[in-house]
Amino acid sequence: MIDETERRRGWMAVLAKADPRMLQRLWADLGGEDGFTTLRPAETGMVMVRGRAGGDGMPFALGEMTVTRCVVKLQGGGLDGSDVLGFAYVAGRDRRHAEIAARADALLQTDRHDAIEAGLIAPLRRAQAERRDAARRKAAATRVDFFTMVRGENPR
Repeated sequence: MIDETERRRGWMAVLAKADPRMLQRLWADLGGEDGFTTLRPAETGMVMVRGRAGGDGMPFALGEMTVTRCVVKLQGGGLDGSDVLGFAYVAGRDRRHAEIAARADALLQTDRHDAIEAGLIAPLRRAQAERRDAARRKAAATRVDFFTMVRGENPR
């Protein structure tokens, strides 16, 4: 069974990778704007991206990447009446994307989880899967399979 940390990691990844226009449209349909206090307003900065040669070699500094982060608090929104914090880090400079992602993260930790999952996360997850499949199909269409023919004069 997936623990709570893994579930949260999953929805935060979906929110961070979401198409901003689709995210804003779905968020507007949910009407989840009330009750939030901004602890850290959406701000843009840079992070160092690290890589590994071959995926498992020594780490190296690949370069810098622009990210926008935001932190919000939902007063008394927890299942036990406690405050809930929502966090978001998104690639690029879209402040509204970071704000919505942070608010959605907070709501997903409350009793509104199922509604937010069905109305926001599931459609975003489907759209992302469709984009990945389309990219895979496009790449597969250009794939060339090489093979070697054994000539008759080299018996094995």
